[in-house]
Amino acid sequence: MRRVTIFGATGSIGENTVDLIARAPERYDVVGLTGGRNVARLAEQAKALQADIAVTAFEACHEDLKAALAGTGIETAAGTQAIEELAARPTDWVMSAIVGAAGLVPGLAALKQGTTLALANKESLVTAGSLLLNEAKRHGATVLPVDSEHSAVFQALVGEDINRVERVIITASGGAFRDWPVEKLAEATLAQASSHPNWDMGQRITIDSATLFNKAMELIETKEFFGVGPDKIEAIIHPESLVHALVGFNDGALMAHIGPHDMRHAIGYALNWPERGHLPVERLDLAKIATLNFKQADPARYPALELAQFVMERGGLAGAVFNAAKEAALDLFIAEKIGFLDMARIVDKVLNALDGQGALACDALTLDKVQDADHLARQMAHDVAT
Repeated sequence: MRRVTIFGATGSIGENTVDLIARAPERYDVVGLTGGRNVARLAEQAKALQADIAVTAFEACHEDLKAALAGTGIETAAGTQAIEELAARPTDWVMSAIVGAAGLVPGLAALKQGTTLALANKESLVTAGSLLLNEAKRHGATVLPVDSEHSAVFQALVGEDINRVERVIITASGGAFRDWPVEKLAEATLAQASSHPNWDMGQRITIDSATLFNKAMELIETKEFFGVGPDKIEAIIHPESLVHALVGFNDGALMAHIGPHDMRHAIGYALNWPERGHLPVERLDLAKIATLNFKQADPARYPALELAQFVMERGGLAGAVFNAAKEAALDLFIAEKIGFLDMARIVDKVLNALDGQGALACDALTLDKVQDADHLARQMAHDVAT
């Protein structure tokens, strides 16, 4: 049996991972699950998968988790230290689906066990890509991408020489305001930015989709994971969101990965890798779809994309600063303390201010340096906003 651990089990990626594992319980031994405040759901998952341990990130939720699992024999724990300790337990495959910069430390701890890390946590690569990948190499571990876009690129590159790649194209739905006049964006409200035209997601990722900060993160991830130069990476608007990514080669060929709106495809690919396993996802009817549309991403509408180019060119601690400033600006927008367009302006100001101070340069990333840059950028973002 394959030992697995799921970090962020109660989120969207985690739920889909639980679904796939629950369909073949004879194949998996679930070491542990982590979640946040939804301890009732975390307990349900732990019982359904017969996990050894369930961990909530919040100490205040521990008593509720213990009560929900009383009499089951399933161990419980709480807090960030407990999550890191779970990451150090021997396992074969780890889903890293904790949202935000909090996912970096347990991911690094898991890699020290030589495990396969299925990475859905964008922030790990954006803030500390070289640190994460070097840690994997040092311990003989494997990192597999779970973002649908990077899974698509990964699959398109199977059997290919990365040196023959001329460009990598990441697609974007365009978000809530893709059809708005640019001059109206300053008037966009929190409620409007929190509604996606294609599907229902959490508020933060929906807003990031409206600004295309999510896609900016994915461009940076592409550079970090695949080692492709910034000049070869681009984003394109694709409203249908069926083509997840395209890879162009030096002979003019363009390999596109097409699939349904179902994260179980990318998760299942990582879960079954290096083989392909049967997955319970929709089989596309191309005749019914009939048309796929693409258009250039307007930099005036999506300034986050130019910020991503800046980050990729600077390297060092630029990714950590970018992510922290973006998260802080998003918090301020959700609190309705700043406007929609202010988010990109704040990130731009923080990046340029720290670049001017030489604070983005870093020859070798360490966890301490990344965390210090994160703290500094968050504080500066709040200062810039006031």
